[in-house]
Amino acid sequence: MPKFLLKRWHGQHIVWMFVLLIVLTAILYMFKWWLGLTAFVLCGVMAYFTLQAETAFRRELNTYVGTISHRVKKAGNEVMSGLPIGIILYNEEKRIEWHNPFVAKMLGQDSVIGESLFEYFPDLKNKKDKSDKLELQVGQFIYQVWTRPEERLLYLREITEHALLAKKYEDSKTAIGIVMMDNLEEATQGLDDQARSIMLAKVTGEITEWAQKHQLYLRRTSSDRFLILMDQKALRQLEQTRFELLDDVRDLTIENKLPLTLSIGIASGAEQLTELGQMAQMGLDMSLGRGGDQVTVKVGQRLSFYGGRTNAVEKRTRVRARVISHALRDLMKDSDKVVIMGHRFADMDSIGAAIGVLKAVQVVGKEGYIVLEGVNPAIQKVMETISADERLHRWFITPEQGMQITTQRSLAVVVDTHKASMVAEPRLLQLTSRVVVVDHHRRSEEFIHDATLVYMEPYASSTCELVTELLQYINEKLSMEVLEATMLLAGIVVDTKSFSLRTGARTFEAASYLRRNGADSALIQKLLKEDLDSYIERAEVIKHTETIYDHVALAVAEPSRKYSQLMIAQVADTLLNMTNIMASFVIAERPDGLIGISARSLGQMNVQVVMERLGGGGHLTNAATQTDCTLEEATKRLKQVLADIQEEEGLFE
Repeated sequence: MPKFLLKRWHGQHIVWMFVLLIVLTAILYMFKWWLGLTAFVLCGVMAYFTLQAETAFRRELNTYVGTISHRVKKAGNEVMSGLPIGIILYNEEKRIEWHNPFVAKMLGQDSVIGESLFEYFPDLKNKKDKSDKLELQVGQFIYQVWTRPEERLLYLREITEHALLAKKYEDSKTAIGIVMMDNLEEATQGLDDQARSIMLAKVTGEITEWAQKHQLYLRRTSSDRFLILMDQKALRQLEQTRFELLDDVRDLTIENKLPLTLSIGIASGAEQLTELGQMAQMGLDMSLGRGGDQVTVKVGQRLSFYGGRTNAVEKRTRVRARVISHALRDLMKDSDKVVIMGHRFADMDSIGAAIGVLKAVQVVGKEGYIVLEGVNPAIQKVMETISADERLHRWFITPEQGMQITTQRSLAVVVDTHKASMVAEPRLLQLTSRVVVVDHHRRSEEFIHDATLVYMEPYASSTCELVTELLQYINEKLSMEVLEATMLLAGIVVDTKSFSLRTGARTFEAASYLRRNGADSALIQKLLKEDLDSYIERAEVIKHTETIYDHVALAVAEPSRKYSQLMIAQVADTLLNMTNIMASFVIAERPDGLIGISARSLGQMNVQVVMERLGGGGHLTNAATQTDCTLEEATKRLKQVLADIQEEEGLFE
């Protein structure tokens, strides 16, 4: 019992009152004994009734407290039994030891004591043993579950109405999309007006039927662009169909020399319509930057790609190359110096393109430097050749030197990559606001933001091809040294596998220009020669090859050996030459401890999509990634990705 009731200070005045009465009675007795005796008797009677009252108070208080305890206990039992919240206790074996009546009613059973917890709540199987809040569906009802692993306790509350309302709200969110015929000019070149109109009418009709089928609002904004509005529910349905419109339009125009393809950018998840429109345009730009014939969907932070089964269409005119070349020339003239960077672990294409840009800088009359982090096996022979030429080698600097000489007025030119994390020195990009990107890879989610000038053409065989075209418009009277022209041509030769892959008419035109400027094909042959030990080392990896999905070669190197990224790529290229092999994947440990995966295909499989799911990227026919795990884990993840793609849309066209 609380002290403030039984030993309360405000009850002690009665005791002192009786003490005072006794003292006064004694004084009265001394004067008149019979009055004192009478007062003493009265004091005794009062003391008796006071004690009786205190005893009765305590007895009634105890009775009242007992009644409250009973009522509270009874109310607790009624709450446990009647409250619409489920309570489950389970043991270490995840079997139900006790539950309240609500759980039995919820599961439609009299009792589930002794049953496995996962039998009725299978979604809990994948949850870690930590306090958490999650949603589970049991039958037609949705419950919110609070888990308390330390007490082996579950609380369940029905939230079906709230969940359905939240789902309805999510489904009604607006999504904006932009549809573009990405190769209209190329596909209709050579067609007369009637044939062009008929083809456009067919494609427009196909797009309109697709929009009506999925209840989308479609509005044509120009001859080759459409605006689409939809809700989140319709967007999910489109993602489930994997945007069959791409294949339908391509098949519809397949009889043409060059089929018409679509690129689509869709955005959702932003509060403001203006932000949604910007995100949709960015998605379209990314689809075009990845080669077209695909869809980019951005929902909040999630970015998804669909399609991309065809190679980028080669542009038949060089108008853009001329415009970019003149803009680059003006930027160089307006800068105090130019710093050129390729990607880490530089290859022939990266070095050749950097040398080409350096030539443009020198023609403009500015200082230019090539930032190189170090020499790797892929460029060892090339750098030995360059070292012998003092006029060229003097312009190569380390990343530290690049950081020291870069100012706000400097121009940074990034070649053969568009990812800030992949350049030789990412910090250097923060020292200047003038950045130019020249690349031939398909655009990925990670991109150098706020670049002043971007020249990305995924149709190009190599960055060296793009730089060679730019050089032709920098100065009409430009003349190149033999070594400079040779390095550019070597980059093209390596990336095209001696003009056998990703080679278009403009590739040969660029190579022809370089040959006219003195490019030495014999020197290229010498630079690309390999020694016998490398050939044997490559054969050691190839002998561990297995064939999966009938046409995919998968080679996993021995765990105890390490191989350079160049060697891994060479093995993938070699496997692609085998009979009935349409795609190859090679997994091996690199000297830096990471696991390298190189992927190659002949075009029937988009290996870029495969590598992107593993954190890498590249082209439709040439891609790679690096991951920090074991060989076994990397192999397992790759096989799982291939299985997922095969189930979703099939690995091959």
